[in-house]
Amino acid sequence: MIKVVTSAERHTSNREWIHSEFSFSFADYDDPSNAHFGSLLAHNENELKPKQGMHEHPHHDLEIVTYVVSGVLRHEDDIGNRADLQAGTVQTMSAGTGINHSETNPSEDDNVRFLQIWLLPKEPGLAPKWDAKYFPPEFRRNQLLPVASGTLDEGSMTVNEDATVYLSTLETGKELVYPQQEERRTHVFLLSGHVEISCSEGAFNLQPGDAARIRKSCDLKIKGTSSEGEAELVLIDLP
Repeated sequence: MIKVVTSAERHTSNREWIHSEFSFSFADYDDPSNAHFGSLLAHNENELKPKQGMHEHPHHDLEIVTYVVSGVLRHEDDIGNRADLQAGTVQTMSAGTGINHSETNPSEDDNVRFLQIWLLPKEPGLAPKWDAKYFPPEFRRNQLLPVASGTLDEGSMTVNEDATVYLSTLETGKELVYPQQEERRTHVFLLSGHVEISCSEGAFNLQPGDAARIRKSCDLKIKGTSSEGEAELVLIDLP
């Protein structure tokens, strides 16, 4: 089964200092029928204005994966970490027994755009931890690059869940094949460009901001179809 969720179907939160698009129930968006997809609890696309931010706030028993699309995102937490994360950087944070952190835009002029993904951990009460890593664009061109995983050890960072987050940039005409397993879920989100995804039940075209939620076994094909430039996407494999 492939369910396409268009960009327009997301919930928009537009404040003076931040613009967000929520794919699942989050904050002031309460929809019990759209609370999660497997262990994926949140998939938020945020754009934070210069010198603005989310001040220190707590989390616990969450696996949080952040991908900086453009600009610079500053992270600070109460376990001693502080970093300015440039575009192309992935951050992982295991909230575990509890962590307080802030996310701000240190720039005087430029917005920062980032994705934030929340996953349920495989077990509660773990020790909190944080990590970040920059992934050069050429590492993900025309391939699926694992950047955060609880099962793979291919240069990716670790999350405490049986899930893997991949990044990819697809040139026009290039195709990826992902073997979707019967007992797994796959979430594909398109950041930019255009792709066609296809499975046994047909083909679907995705535009920026669109997502596909996929279940049941098939050889999932993802083909770049942009008229110019590349398509950038995030694929998450979930239980």
